[in-house]
Amino acid sequence: MDDYKEILRALQIELVKLQRHFIACEHRILVIVEGRDAAGKDGVIKRLVQHLSPRETRVVALGKPSARDEATWYFQRYVPYLPASGEFVIFNRSWYNRAGVERVMGFCSEEEYQRFFLMVAPFEQMLIDSGIQLRKYFLDIDKSEQQQRFLAREQDPLANWKISPIDREAQVNWANYSHARNEMLRRSHNDIAPWVIIRANNKKAARINLIKSLLSSLDYEGKDEALLKADSKIIQRYKPEMRDTGFLAD
Repeated sequence: MDDYKEILRALQIELVKLQRHFIACEHRILVIVEGRDAAGKDGVIKRLVQHLSPRETRVVALGKPSARDEATWYFQRYVPYLPASGEFVIFNRSWYNRAGVERVMGFCSEEEYQRFFLMVAPFEQMLIDSGIQLRKYFLDIDKSEQQQRFLAREQDPLANWKISPIDREAQVNWANYSHARNEMLRRSHNDIAPWVIIRANNKKAARINLIKSLLSSLDYEGKDEALLKADSKIIQRYKPEMRDTGFLAD
């Protein structure tokens, strides 16, 4: 994208307008960013928050659950991080860990996995009913692209901290992660809290189109509608037939 920097700057100005509006109106915005390992979640989030007020903006990236976390209701550890009035919160991974990495790596039981799907829609409905504006994004990449990104991280002394033991299993477990992703999207997508899928092989295009999608989905004063048209080859609302069309990587 030759005009990437110019478009990104214009979109970040729109994000500042959005934040000014939701602070004044005491709105609460929660964005969930999920995706394949090395799909570019950190890069997208960095561009989202780069010029926003740190006082009203929080990025939540929780680590491994503690023994106490494991002894509580599954969703409980996430509740303290939900947005208050005027706050914009981004979850870099979320309660959907249970449907993804925990499922694939055997960190939860079959009963816990099935219970998650019974609870997740009512839980999100409660958040929305309380006034939280919830948006859910999944970044998807091809297997070969993931492998290239892992190799680049290993060779970069400033980025190899991003490689975890679980990341090293991602290529081996590619098919299992694909199945877990498909089940997660199929069972947790609905009209109240839909999933939006981003083809993220091109990092810059993924960043631009996620920001456009987010801005276009929210009301705020002074919105530049002409700027916010997303590329449907990059970003689409989830549909079950996406696997057949190749929009989701198998």
